[in-house]
Amino acid sequence: MTSGISNGRGGGNGAIPFVVHVVRGRWFSLFASFLIMAGAGATYLFGVYSKDIKSSLGYDQTTLNLLGFFKDLGANVGVLSGLIAEVAPTWLVLLIGAGMNFAGYFMIWLAVTGKISKPKVWQMCVYICVGANSQNFANTGALVTSVRNFPESRGIMIGLLKGFTGLSGAILTQVYLAVYGNDSKSLILLIAWLPAALSVVFVYTIREMKVVRQPNELSVFYHFLMVSIALALFLMVMTILEKAINFSHAAYAGSATVACALLFVPLLISIRQELLIWRQQKQAISTSNPTISMEKPVDEEMKQTSTSQSSSKRVDDKKDQKTTLWYQDIFNKPERGEDYTTLQALLSTDMLILFLATFCGLGSSLTAVDNLGQIGESLGYPTKTIKSFVSLLSIWNFFGRIFSGFVSETLLVKYKFPRTLMMTLVLLLSCIGYLLIAFPIRGSVYIASIVIGFSFGAQLPLIFTIISELFGLKHYSTLFNCGQLASPIGSYILNVKVTGSLYDKEALKDLARREMTRSSVKELTCIGSQCFRLPFIILASITFFGAIASLILVARTREFYKGDIYKKFRDAAETTDTEIGLPATSKK
Repeated sequence: MTSGISNGRGGGNGAIPFVVHVVRGRWFSLFASFLIMAGAGATYLFGVYSKDIKSSLGYDQTTLNLLGFFKDLGANVGVLSGLIAEVAPTWLVLLIGAGMNFAGYFMIWLAVTGKISKPKVWQMCVYICVGANSQNFANTGALVTSVRNFPESRGIMIGLLKGFTGLSGAILTQVYLAVYGNDSKSLILLIAWLPAALSVVFVYTIREMKVVRQPNELSVFYHFLMVSIALALFLMVMTILEKAINFSHAAYAGSATVACALLFVPLLISIRQELLIWRQQKQAISTSNPTISMEKPVDEEMKQTSTSQSSSKRVDDKKDQKTTLWYQDIFNKPERGEDYTTLQALLSTDMLILFLATFCGLGSSLTAVDNLGQIGESLGYPTKTIKSFVSLLSIWNFFGRIFSGFVSETLLVKYKFPRTLMMTLVLLLSCIGYLLIAFPIRGSVYIASIVIGFSFGAQLPLIFTIISELFGLKHYSTLFNCGQLASPIGSYILNVKVTGSLYDKEALKDLARREMTRSSVKELTCIGSQCFRLPFIILASITFFGAIASLILVARTREFYKGDIYKKFRDAAETTDTEIGLPATSKK
């Protein structure tokens, strides 16, 4: 009996079985997902190394903006990663993403440092698009898997994971300052190898597992929240200090060490939770029949159960296919919350409304974020102050992500408050930020940076979570990437076609007022509060229209959110608890 238990996952007193248990557990997989998402924000650092690309390769501002567009295009078009995740295991998705990340950014580093001949512009566009697109593979591999492993806490889960992505730019900055010093060319090399290395190290750790529920699960997520807030506040303080004080290399190293230490605190929390499961399994074994308790590893038992269930499901599916062709069910949709096919979801009214709200909300937010530097310049703020606007926006982007995840989940569970209504309120809040820029007063840009950053961050977790709740998790990897397509489309139309064109018109008027010819200045710039007034009135109006559209979705899903949307996951988890010998738990 003793040898049988020691070879199983749940027994034994040695350190090695427990280490194996931890590494193969859900909580360690979640910690690994935090690290991967913390390295998946290289696109946020484009402003840091873009000047090196411009100077080293002799580009003008128009060419640099073209690179920025392809960076945004790659970062937001993740349909390919979603489709691959439908047919391939998670480890392959992560490996593909790691390869794309390294190949794209390493080629950029070689070009900037002159180690290869100067690439053509279209080649640089391909390099940065491939490198930026890799973050979608990290998103799909880590985020989708974590949501499936913790389906009853998906709002909190997405908020935390996207929160770490929001902090990744600041984290990578601290690491590069400690390793390479203030050499922004080396930052390109860092973002080439470090995120790729994280994906390779944890490639077999992040995988979908059967859910084993714990009564203290929510409190654990709040512990993760406290750690992430501490990390965000530390990074904000260090960012401010590094701009005000000249740091030595040792000071940079110390700052990076503290940041990495905070980043690894979730590992201790994960080990603690796996220890609780380990002890529960040992207790279950000691009170059951020892001759049959744990002769077979739990993972193997779960795999056999899952295989038998999937085999019977395939048989049923084949029977159904004899009478129903795939295209006949496109408009014959299941109930909300059940697993939709990709086409059923994409062609549903709910998805079209959500796509419209995302187009209006995220498209306007990205436009505001991309133009924040020029907004500060047009209003006469000094360069150091403009950088503080960007820092404020980044930090409050993080707070918006974790707020929408935790608060929307709490309101939903306790008060049946629809997550779609939270989306409406966030869109209305962002309108205030746009109007503060359209009609600026003294210090209003500070408030606008906070409001826009918070609302921008809050939208992403809400959109991803709503998609998972309305259309199920079976094809979630494809659906959330399809929903994200509204973001670059909205950004291109509202930023390039609307805001850019209107800004240029105001700049030409400004030149005329100053009796200057266009050829006598290096750049077409506009100074004054009128520069962004009309564009941001339009952005506020479009976002308000998106909020009204989301209210339609609120009305359509009101009855759905009044029900117990997590019941089937709770029942499945309790079945799993019984199968592996853990006491049944209930989540309030």
